[in-house]
Amino acid sequence: MNTDDLIQTLSRDVPRVSHRVLARRLAIGMVGGGIITMILVTAILGIRPDLRVAMHGFSFWMKWTYTLSLGVGAIFAVSRLARPTPVSLRWLWLLAVPVLLLAGIGIGELVDTPSRDWLAMWLGGSWKVCPWLVLTLAMPIFVGLLWSFRRMAPTRLRAAGAAAGLAAGAWAATIYCLHCPEVSAIFVLTWYSLGIVLAAAVGALIGPKLMRW
Repeated sequence: MNTDDLIQTLSRDVPRVSHRVLARRLAIGMVGGGIITMILVTAILGIRPDLRVAMHGFSFWMKWTYTLSLGVGAIFAVSRLARPTPVSLRWLWLLAVPVLLLAGIGIGELVDTPSRDWLAMWLGGSWKVCPWLVLTLAMPIFVGLLWSFRRMAPTRLRAAGAAAGLAAGAWAATIYCLHCPEVSAIFVLTWYSLGIVLAAAVGALIGPKLMRW
């Protein structure tokens, strides 16, 4: 039996897999983890009492636009890396766009603020805990994405782990916005981003061990 005949014989009775399976499984993992993160924010941290008012302001949507942009880009990277086929990640430089835009807003804030107030603007009132809260809140979403990967066939395990961590961190930061009262772009750029990067680093570190198939 030649190779082509062997392949046809082995694949003859294999059922066709819907192209929607990947998206469906990722969605289940993301939503499942996101629900747990939302419960943690609601039950332990609490929703900011002025949320309804804050949602009419610029700073709230500035934070959400930043974290959502990173989250959407990262989950797209996850969906590409979940496949066994070789993929190019050159487009990931686009994730720098929301970072640069937020940096521009932050510079504008600094220009309009007396230099004596810069440190207070940068540190806010929660800089010591913000990155660690984002990292902690990312873990349920990260676990959900790891569950999603169990039925997939990633080959670039470290990159897939980093992308999963980045996605988890960005979406956790999005949910964390419901609690966080900080309004400075320079705060979000520094401390939110640090939490998201830490989540990506954890994913890159442990992803290869947990995604191996």
